Amino acid sequence: MNWALIGASTIASQYMIAAIRAQQAGEVTWVVSGTRDRAETYARDHGIARATADLDEALRDPSVGAAYISSTNEKHEAQARAAIAAGKHVLCEKPLATSVEGAVAMVRAARDAGLVFATNHHLRCAGSHRAIREMVQGGSIGEVLSMRVFHAVHLPEHLRGWRLDNPGAGGGAILDLTVHNADTVRFILGADPQAVSGQMGVSGMGQGVEDSAMSVWTMPSGAMVMSHESFTHPFAASGLEVHGTEGSILARGVLSQDPEGEIELVNAEGRKAVPFDPHPLYPEAVRQFCAAVAGDGSPAASGLDGVRSLQIALAVRTSAQNGVRQSIQYEDIA
Repeated sequence: MNWALIGASTIASQYMIAAIRAQQAGEVTWVVSGTRDRAETYARDHGIARATADLDEALRDPSVGAAYISSTNEKHEAQARAAIAAGKHVLCEKPLATSVEGAVAMVRAARDAGLVFATNHHLRCAGSHRAIREMVQGGSIGEVLSMRVFHAVHLPEHLRGWRLDNPGAGGGAILDLTVHNADTVRFILGADPQAVSGQMGVSGMGQGVEDSAMSVWTMPSGAMVMSHESFTHPFAASGLEVHGTEGSILARGVLSQDPEGEIELVNAEGRKAVPFDPHPLYPEAVRQFCAAVAGDGSPAASGLDGVRSLQIALAVRTSAQNGVRQSIQYEDIA
């Protein structure tokens, strides 16, 4: 399947181009960027045949079967809608949009057109997260009492820019990181939070947007989740913990773009390291997407998954803004 990259992004250059090319007969044939010079330079650097600043030019190519969208967040909706209108399957970076209404419209448009639409929530594809999910849902720690997800890291210098100073582009730690934590919780626990209470602030990097946030979520079972995100923690480690009536799962370094980290199961018998498959995350995401296009299974994270993680993140932001606990009424995509 031929792909058009919509957005000459860092994530595409570091991970997604190779992930697409790792598939059987997978190739990136177009890159679309804000300027032709940027697109052409990116294409030369990465061996992409065609480059343009005109989205419609790439989408008119009948040989293109799918679009991967990794532009700034406020552009996702319009670009995805254009790709869908052109008959292309879509794999879109999170957050799907800067509003729930926009995200829902994207997903419905793809559904109505009979196209595959997926969210690139790559952490679902990690062997570590799949091992944790299997333990939790298999009853290894009994009834879940609480979960803690900590994604407070130090934003790399090459990613600083609109994430730190442009609310119109969807900047800030909540749209960048809370959506990841939301999808991680949903994936591992198999449930959506009913309500959230959040706080956010600026701790050294943000200019016009939050660079740190914390929130507590209530799950349908009564279990509580604590989520922490930041761009400003140079010496912190990311990870997650799931605590149950019969044991705890402690995972460090697993909120990563690479297959790394470690997992430990702690229970009455002691402490035990938990092995997991260290396969690369992004090729697995693209493999499942391509299989879904071929009619075999579903993407790792669907459009609905992207809508739900966005709803949770925006509820955290609303709570942080007004100081009021937010109940979440989830959108029905049907």
